Amino acid sequence: MEQMLRVGVIANTHGVMGEVKIYPTCDDIKRFSKLKKAYADVKGKLKELNLKSARYHKNMVIVKFDEIQSMDEALLYKGCDLYVDRENAVKLKKGEYFVADMIGIKVFTDEGILLGELSDVLQTGANDVYIVKRDNNKDALIPAIKECVKEIDIENKKMTIHLMEGLLD
Repeated sequence: MEQMLRVGVIANTHGVMGEVKIYPTCDDIKRFSKLKKAYADVKGKLKELNLKSARYHKNMVIVKFDEIQSMDEALLYKGCDLYVDRENAVKLKKGEYFVADMIGIKVFTDEGILLGELSDVLQTGANDVYIVKRDNNKDALIPAIKECVKEIDIENKKMTIHLMEGLLD
C-alpha cells in the first residue's frame, strides 16, 4: 500500500504573501480545512509543510503554509504534487478505497478468468469507471456498480467482477 496519498498539485502562487493555489486531486475539496500537514514533492524529495489556512475559490484551494512567506518562495513549489500520509488521510467508509491502493490489482471474472490489471479509475460523476489493462487487447472499461463489481480485496490485490454482456465489445 502507498504510504503517501496525493491530494493535489500546487498550480501557482496567489498574491505576494506566499499563498499558493492548489488543484485538488481528492474527492472532497473541503478536506483542506481540516488538514494540518502535507508534503510537497520538490524535485523528488518530500518537504513537510504545515497548513496555516485554506479557502476556496472556484475549483481551487488557496492555501497558506507556515514555511512559505513570499511569492518568490511559493514559486519554488509551482507544479509540485502535494501528499498526505495515511495518518492524515480522510477516513473511508466501508466499501470505499483509495485509488492509489487499487491501481495494479488483478481483475478476475466471477468465473475465475484473469481479465487484466486495474490501471486507472475515471470519475465520471454518475459512477467511477475502472480501466483494466488487458494483454494484447484494448483496455476494458468496467463501471463501478454493484451489478459488475462483486468483490475488492485490497490486501490480496484482487478484484472480482461480473462481466456484463457488451462490456468487452
